[in-house]
Amino acid sequence: MAKEQVQIFDTTLRDGEQVPGCKLDTKNKLKIAKRLDELGVNILEAGFPISSPGDYNSVVEISKIVKNATVCGLTRAVKKDIEVAADSLRFAKKPRIHTGIGTSDSHIRYKFNSNREKILERAIDSVKYAKKFVEDIEFYAEDAGRTDNEFLAHVCEQVIKAGATVLNIPDTTGYCLPNEYGSKIKFLKENVKGIHKATISCHCHNDLGLATANSISGVLNGARQIECTINGIGERAGNTSLEEVVMIMRQHPDLNVDTSINSKLLYSTSQLVSESMGMIVQPNKAIVGANAFAHSSGIHQDGVIKKRETYEIINPKDVGVDKSSIVLTARSGRAAIAYRAKKIGHDLTKLELDNVYKEFLILADQKKEINDSDLPEIIKKVK
Repeated sequence: MAKEQVQIFDTTLRDGEQVPGCKLDTKNKLKIAKRLDELGVNILEAGFPISSPGDYNSVVEISKIVKNATVCGLTRAVKKDIEVAADSLRFAKKPRIHTGIGTSDSHIRYKFNSNREKILERAIDSVKYAKKFVEDIEFYAEDAGRTDNEFLAHVCEQVIKAGATVLNIPDTTGYCLPNEYGSKIKFLKENVKGIHKATISCHCHNDLGLATANSISGVLNGARQIECTINGIGERAGNTSLEEVVMIMRQHPDLNVDTSINSKLLYSTSQLVSESMGMIVQPNKAIVGANAFAHSSGIHQDGVIKKRETYEIINPKDVGVDKSSIVLTARSGRAAIAYRAKKIGHDLTKLELDNVYKEFLILADQKKEINDSDLPEIIKKVK
């Protein structure tokens, strides 16, 4: 049976770029957009066109070069925003306008100084107006994670009637627990008339470290689009990490869902975004961190050398990493030393290995890591 496809909505160039100090010029945005298109993202959110002339221009230029993905522009529920977004998307082969408004009581009262009836009216009007320009309309219910489910369902039902093709259900503050977020998606699937006419989308933030878990929970409960960024970059603690959700679905075939992402481009794409934005990827970052396939514990090293799968559930080549790394530290064992010695042309006997190991530990206690230039010196000393 064919797996159901989950659409990957990449917002690296919009939500991801909202990180302080990570502003990209159009040239770098185009470079990243081209790579994201090659990576296989289904929707590429190119920017927030009305926010600045530079952002508007970037969306225009990205629309010209993207060959496969839908190009999306963000707006508020404001007519001028929508007009500017529509104009910026005029060259896109597959344009989408992403419009919406806050729906939680907190946003309605404190952000808009309004009430539910007026917010619903603005939501419907924005979708209807956007529909005059393009067919593909995504509606976001900002702070849906803290929105009353009954009201959220009512809003969703009305914007579908107005022409929305995608319903974005953001956990804007990263507050939800996975079971809460999944239950919210399930509630919408079961209680919104006409829900079959729209795709439900997960847009989760990582304030409590739950963005990936929440997005997967959303998919398990019927969502078929995930909004994410390369390296999980984004405001505050960041967004759902694209590489994480993609590989979770791929490594768990029992979920019966997959994406169109070419996973072998994940590592190089991560590096491109990191270098372009000046945002270092933490070494212990899942999938693309420097230590994701590195082993320094003797027990782990011995297992990996014997059979990689003992400690690695992902083949590094599947995400574009050449090979696993055996890192020599004071925690390493004889198997790792023999392995690394052989790699540089030294086939040690058991006795030689025992003597090398003693010398190795003396140096390893002084240095954080023993490299390939240290090892021959140790071997020479005992031979």
